[in-house]
Amino acid sequence: MPTSMRFTTWRSLASVAVAALTAALLTPAVAHPAPRESRPVYSYDNAVREAVWVDTGLDGDGDGRSDRVAADIVRPREPAQQGRKVPVIMDASPYYSCCGRGNESQLKTYDAQGNVVQAPLFYDNYFVPRGYAFVGVDLAGTNRSDGCVDVGGRSDIQSAKAVIDWLNGRGKAYTTRTGSTRAEATWTNGRTGMIGKSWDGTIANGVAATGVKGLKTIVPISAISTWYDYYFSKGAPLYDSGPDWLSDYVDSPDARARCAAVQQKLVDGAPRTGDLTPLWAERDYVKAASKVKASVFLIHGMQDLNVRMQHVGPWWDALAKNGVERKIWLSQTGHVDPFDFRRAAWVDTLHRWFDHELLGYDNGIDREPMADIERHPDQWVTSKAWPPRGTGTTTLRPAEGGQEGVGTLGLRKDTGTETFTDDPQLSETDWAARIDSPTPDKAGFTTGPLTRDLRLSGSSKVTVTATPTTSTAHLSAVLVDLGPDTVRDYGAAGEGITTLTDRTCWGASTAGDSACFKETRAKTTAVDQTVVSRGWADLGNHASDAKGRPLTPGRAYTITLDLGATDHVVPAGHRLALIIAGTDKDLIDPPSTRPTLTLDLSRTAARVPFVGGTAAFAHATAGSASAAPEATTLDGVTVPRATHRVPEGSR
Repeated sequence: MPTSMRFTTWRSLASVAVAALTAALLTPAVAHPAPRESRPVYSYDNAVREAVWVDTGLDGDGDGRSDRVAADIVRPREPAQQGRKVPVIMDASPYYSCCGRGNESQLKTYDAQGNVVQAPLFYDNYFVPRGYAFVGVDLAGTNRSDGCVDVGGRSDIQSAKAVIDWLNGRGKAYTTRTGSTRAEATWTNGRTGMIGKSWDGTIANGVAATGVKGLKTIVPISAISTWYDYYFSKGAPLYDSGPDWLSDYVDSPDARARCAAVQQKLVDGAPRTGDLTPLWAERDYVKAASKVKASVFLIHGMQDLNVRMQHVGPWWDALAKNGVERKIWLSQTGHVDPFDFRRAAWVDTLHRWFDHELLGYDNGIDREPMADIERHPDQWVTSKAWPPRGTGTTTLRPAEGGQEGVGTLGLRKDTGTETFTDDPQLSETDWAARIDSPTPDKAGFTTGPLTRDLRLSGSSKVTVTATPTTSTAHLSAVLVDLGPDTVRDYGAAGEGITTLTDRTCWGASTAGDSACFKETRAKTTAVDQTVVSRGWADLGNHASDAKGRPLTPGRAYTITLDLGATDHVVPAGHRLALIIAGTDKDLIDPPSTRPTLTLDLSRTAARVPFVGGTAAFAHATAGSASAAPEATTLDGVTVPRATHRVPEGSR
């Protein structure tokens, strides 16, 4: 991955003037220093609560009229009374009525007039008193909106983009779902920040990739950057269902009755072959990164096995290439919101981020380190750029060892072969547990114990040359830190957190919308090995990422597996391992056959980004003994059992 740009002065003179004017409007008209922090000076209890239905310009449900999406608004009353305009924090979601948001699965609730009483999460409670409006948008086909869910496609993205257009005076909205009375956004300056976890954050990515004017920043949490990579990895299926199942999961009852045609398009456009189709191309936001004008504050769990780390590296790199201002947090958790793994620091950082990006306050957040990385549970380090400057890709070579299937990993190219047979009942945890034993289900390669710490930062690639015995074969490659540690238990139900009974409050409350949420703490486990990066592929996609082909048994094929991004330090005394195997149980689906594969080690290699590059690896492995240690079982985190995973916030 390329190194990241430092935050630089990024506003044009015109936008600086807007920011200065906004700051002036939100402070008394007397001379004193420019504000550095918005304060809770407005009444939350007396806030304006209203609903509008925004015209998307689409007719997804085919009823002959343009779809309208519901936008529930909570905004401070006082600024509008004084002729002041406020910026917007928006969360566009399919989950406001079917599934809930956050760790406590909160739903929207309404009063007798249809105005929102409870807006899930703390955004409205905390930010409305500080001079922001909160807008919660129901995606088309969900809750109180018209249209159909199309799982990251045009309808999903337009659901939120149309609202931003309306906020900036370019769109139409109405006071009711079917009426003709227009609603005007006279209370906002149009400056919008989108936030959300999982599908919500995915919508933020997709809307940013349209380049819509008025969207100033996005905060995608555990978000998808290309929907193909949510369902497949180079042809290997990650789940036994497609986007039609997900659409049906979140559709409102009305939408289920009228959206059969859209459902069928999702079935037809997403074949289980894993081939790239126009449907997937439409849902690839990485390819449209050149259109992104909003800044990006990205948060992701490095052990997220729902929206996997493959969604971070390509998106981050594409944003960097196009000069987008960026910030990133990487946790040890699975699919978890930062409000539930680093609450106080998160609220403070998000507050300063929105103050800087939407109000134009010079609070210094743009001069702070770009990356925060959780090195151990609740222990964080920072990095001025991410990946750090000086990170270089090193080519690591597997070699035969003293026992079959138990090899070495180093810089020298070697000859020889290793053979394994796909066992769909085993996972990466099983392979790593028996890394020092000659088991028939994997080929493992390890360094000797490191003599100094070695930091991986970024995305790795593993090129494999393999000869199958059958016409279908799936491959997995994982990088493993072999050594004792205490880590977040991302395989447990909370994916690295435990929810407590005590509550803490973050903002103002009303009788119908509490700002108090259950506390959490890190759920940890002691391990002997930690999988730090993983990737998968269908060997039938060796010639093309876009289309798979049947294999010829006995013929060698070469394919490159893209491993998820990570930032991990392998401590001195630990070993680094590369494992190549077949089906990774509960993370990919097995092929139709059970192949035996023979690796050509001279044409197999891993390209791994180390801070300090090849020299760092050479120094860390210099003088280390590579003799195989005692073949004991190494405990690790158990991968959670595969189910119909959903890119949402509640587990």
